[in-house]
Amino acid sequence: MTDIIRSAGTASAGSPSTRPSLAQASLAMGLVGNCSVAALVDLNGRVVWWCLPRLDGDPVFHALLGSPGDDPHDGAFAIELEGQVAAEQSYLENTAILRTRLTAADGASIEIVDHAPRYERLGRMFRPAMLVRQVRPLSGAPRIRVRLRPRFEWGQTRPQITTGSNHVRYTADAITVRLSTDAPIPYVMAETPFHLEKTLSFLLGPDETLAERPFVAARTLVEETQHYWRQWSRRLAVPLDYQDAVIRAAITLKLCTVEETGAIVAAVTTSLPEAAGSGRNWDYRYCWLRDAFFVVRALNALSSVETMELYLGYLNEVVTLTAGGHVQPVWGVGLERDLVERTAALPGYRGMGPVRVGNQAYEHFQHDVYGNIILGAAQAFFDRRLLRPLGVEDFPRFAAIGERAFAVHAEPDAGMWELRTRARVHTSSSLMSWAALDRLAKIARHVGLDATTWQTRADQVRNTILERSWNPKIGAFAESFEGKDLDASLLLMAEVGIIDPRDPRFVSTVDAIARELKRGHHMYRYAAADDFGVPHTAFTVCTFWYIDALARMGRKDEAREHYDTLIACRNHVGLLSEDVDPATGELWGNFPQTYSMVGIINGAMRLSRGWEQAI
Repeated sequence: MTDIIRSAGTASAGSPSTRPSLAQASLAMGLVGNCSVAALVDLNGRVVWWCLPRLDGDPVFHALLGSPGDDPHDGAFAIELEGQVAAEQSYLENTAILRTRLTAADGASIEIVDHAPRYERLGRMFRPAMLVRQVRPLSGAPRIRVRLRPRFEWGQTRPQITTGSNHVRYTADAITVRLSTDAPIPYVMAETPFHLEKTLSFLLGPDETLAERPFVAARTLVEETQHYWRQWSRRLAVPLDYQDAVIRAAITLKLCTVEETGAIVAAVTTSLPEAAGSGRNWDYRYCWLRDAFFVVRALNALSSVETMELYLGYLNEVVTLTAGGHVQPVWGVGLERDLVERTAALPGYRGMGPVRVGNQAYEHFQHDVYGNIILGAAQAFFDRRLLRPLGVEDFPRFAAIGERAFAVHAEPDAGMWELRTRARVHTSSSLMSWAALDRLAKIARHVGLDATTWQTRADQVRNTILERSWNPKIGAFAESFEGKDLDASLLLMAEVGIIDPRDPRFVSTVDAIARELKRGHHMYRYAAADDFGVPHTAFTVCTFWYIDALARMGRKDEAREHYDTLIACRNHVGLLSEDVDPATGELWGNFPQTYSMVGIINGAMRLSRGWEQAI
């Protein structure tokens, strides 16, 4: 990744006229992780978000959401350069290793390299709940200050601190983290500025003694991790065009997976608002079966099938636990069912609370979940590369999901937009019920079973959808049966295959959605007021769905124009959040958002030239 952002200018990638300035790019952060934990590092080299012991755990570093005492240094891990006037940040090419360079007014400069170790060791993947930081002088005589202030229980508990010759232990009732370092411990403890004359290493993680010097350990970890990510990226079947964007998106999606269970989180953050002061603050550190399907499909398109294999294990447990009954749309990464929503005593992102922990959506009936389960598993019945492909013996478990999809395909639900106080028969939910039945018919034929019942049901549901969601008065499919409103989920109709993308009904629906929901090059989910009023930001994945629909309809030049504009809204290291302000290009919502990163991959795969055109 070559994208760089400087404190006094704009990023190098994308059009200067469309990319927001640094003042607007409020989510100027990079993500590091290892499929166990993940951290966000801001442009000044501060770790402002890191949850333990896993992605949905207690944010030991929570400065992204403020501090109970309003001290900006609490809940962060900063390495500050005295007199800093400029900063730039980028990833080491094709890795999840982040490099931040800070420059002072006198020309002194330093480089901070951050990563979470991930590589194979003794036949197993080594991915500890650890953050490794190295800082080295680049020029001049830099003076730095280290501020390491972990907090526990959502910022409410200050740790007990003990020190040794080359370590510091931070202890609370439920957790202890240890810093091993070759930096002067007294300077770290007192936050005393000192001259940086050589590379210093900081290893923060489990309360375990290092077997070697911090510098040697850190060097080995970064070298092995760099090798892992470059080999992983090398195996991706990337398109000719947009390669950097696709590789960065793929690595980011990988970092949103929990390898231990196979779960895939929607984002690594909670409570970053969808718009300023909107109250639309949600905890996205859980596994939505809908979002997970889109992630699996995008990585499958790049020939990275191991995520699907791991997710199938998780999905199999969900299917087993629900035994053909109601399936909640979102689960904890350890298969927790009850994600009871509460608020934490943090001020919130830029002071915009509330900070929510948990998500009420676990109580919802969202009937598209059944289609997303089948779609998430379908390829595994056909893909001969898998170590453990699905077969005829697995079919009954998923058939039970299909039975449920058929039973509820015309029943009211909260819909994919998770409306909290209104239920309708949402077209998008019925669409995914049809997809479940259609794929089960295909799977049944493939494994040698009678597909007649599944095909008959699929045809019945398809006819119901095309009849009851079509509104001749608006010349478009509506967001609910016998409805009159539009929403962007209708753009998925061609993608899942229920209708030909050149069918006049679909074309007119796409054009009606554009007239009503598009602002410039950005698409809103819907325009009608919901539980929190009228939306104020565009939902990034909806724009990607629009791009896909245009391309399928044969309007590739138009699709490419929208795609180029949208990826220019990525932050300085190629990441997207959930929402974009169409007027400013500012990113809003939880970050990085898997839906949005999926859109980068899908758009590139559909719009890129073929490799034969370059060779």
